[in-house]
Amino acid sequence: MTAPTTPTTTRRDPEVLSALAAEGARELGADASADDVAAWAARTFPGSLAVACSMQDAVVPAVVARHAPGVDVLFLDTGYHFAETHGTRDRVAAELDVRVVDVRPTLSVTQQDIRYGPRLHERDPAACCRMRKVDPLRAALGGYECWVTGVRREEGPTRADTPLVQWDQQFGLVKVNPLAAWTVDELVGYAAEHQVPVNLLLSDGYPSIGCEPCTRRVEPGADPRSGRWAGFAKTECGLHPS
Repeated sequence: MTAPTTPTTTRRDPEVLSALAAEGARELGADASADDVAAWAARTFPGSLAVACSMQDAVVPAVVARHAPGVDVLFLDTGYHFAETHGTRDRVAAELDVRVVDVRPTLSVTQQDIRYGPRLHERDPAACCRMRKVDPLRAALGGYECWVTGVRREEGPTRADTPLVQWDQQFGLVKVNPLAAWTVDELVGYAAEHQVPVNLLLSDGYPSIGCEPCTRRVEPGADPRSGRWAGFAKTECGLHPS
């Protein structure tokens, strides 16, 4: 894992951070623009802000970098990504004013196969997601006070109530979702207007992109996340519990 930037200040107590999340939610209200939300996060957490990006698109890093140039962008390199996803990651690192941090699991795919058996994702996808996504992100976020995500309410019922700013009990820091109210058309429009890198798979029937073995194309008009973990009663990896 590339070492994240050392925060400029000591991480404040959870009580202080939780209060800041509540204050931000009140200050921004329900209808703040993505730029206003990103500006608040950059202003409130200078040197202790990170953006999580799946490299489905780079709209969130682009929005945040306008207010926090050089911001750390955390990419969960699970070992199972599509080649197109790695290509998007490389474009983001080269074209945006950000610092991409590759966050990797403790075990390589080969080591995981030896310890837990091959294709764990087919037998216990929750365990695989925990080891390759949730636990690595938890470790990486330990150096920050706030993380920014690209979660949007439109993406599915588990995300329908996503606030702009919240206290993330799971990871113990502030969580900011500046695009929560955006539609997919707004997302695509912003990317086109600002020439933001977009994963090529989005135009190839993959409206939601995760690890290659667990992601399928989706029929037009279907739930965008229905191609994730097909065959399982699972629509979230655990990073964004409902």
